Amino acid sequence: MNIDWVHFTPLWSLIGGLLIGLAASIFLLFHGRIMGVSGILGGLIRPLKGDRGWRISFIAGLISATIGAKLLGLMPAIDIESSPLQLAIAGLLVGFGTATGSGCTSGHGVCGIARLSPRSISATITFIATGVLTVWIMRHSGIGG
Repeated sequence: MNIDWVHFTPLWSLIGGLLIGLAASIFLLFHGRIMGVSGILGGLIRPLKGDRGWRISFIAGLISATIGAKLLGLMPAIDIESSPLQLAIAGLLVGFGTATGSGCTSGHGVCGIARLSPRSISATITFIATGVLTVWIMRHSGIGG
């Protein structure tokens, strides 16, 4: 692994992480809910009474922030080297893992660990270990290019 020192931005990464933590704390404080994106998005399938508005607003905020950053030229160039089939399979596997693990990295990794949830700590360790194993397999098997 090589670090691209020209584009290495630890300060911006720290600021971004602090903002995510602040947003998760505010969300929990004002809504009494965990800011896990998969749970928020999944809750739109069969929302409880009064749940649809805030869920749509949250997802719209994620999308509009990304579009805004792109329009302002703040998004880095993205070079996707995977085929559409690989991306579709990866998306399905992430969805399966999210359903199986009762949440995603934002729910378990950010909010769950902050609450010292044993289930979230275990899930996050599993996410990271699986990611490391997947990268190793892809790089050493020839599948990943």
